[in-house]
Amino acid sequence: MAEIITVARPYAEAVFRLAKDANRLAPWGEALAVLAAMMEHSEVVTLVTNPKRTAQEVGKLIVDVLGDRADSEVKNFIAVLLENHRLTLLPEIARQFELLKSREEGVVDAAIASAFPLNEAQTTELAATLAAKYGKTVRLTCSVDADLIGGVRIKVGDDIIDASVRGKLQAMAVSLKS
Repeated sequence: MAEIITVARPYAEAVFRLAKDANRLAPWGEALAVLAAMMEHSEVVTLVTNPKRTAQEVGKLIVDVLGDRADSEVKNFIAVLLENHRLTLLPEIARQFELLKSREEGVVDAAIASAFPLNEAQTTELAATLAAKYGKTVRLTCSVDADLIGGVRIKVGDDIIDASVRGKLQAMAVSLKS
């Protein structure tokens, strides 16, 4: 996985700089999302990596699927990926681009795992607390993990805030052993 990220990052950074300079972050994000979705289907990957297909055929197919999202810059980007045999990196390129875009827009993603489903008031309160802590707009992704027993586990970037019952029990077990 680290190798894929390492190879995809320069492409994402180049596209990000291009999009930022042209004030076109949203259209590029949309085009990359569609391209990434295409490359996440094994049938599409098989089709575009088929050695019997020429780069022009594959490029035309992809551009046709993109429709209006495929301006000249996007077409050039697809051509570069085709030339370098990097089309299958599109999902990771899109992820890296979104990270750069979020950082530029002052948005941070937070993954919330809770023992029970959170209601709207709880998610609003969590978002406000995290926004105050990080000084950025927070985009929440919530999931339910019954193994937590109670409480929540929050992941923001590399930070993990474990306010779950399971986490507290594990911390207590460690302190009792030492």
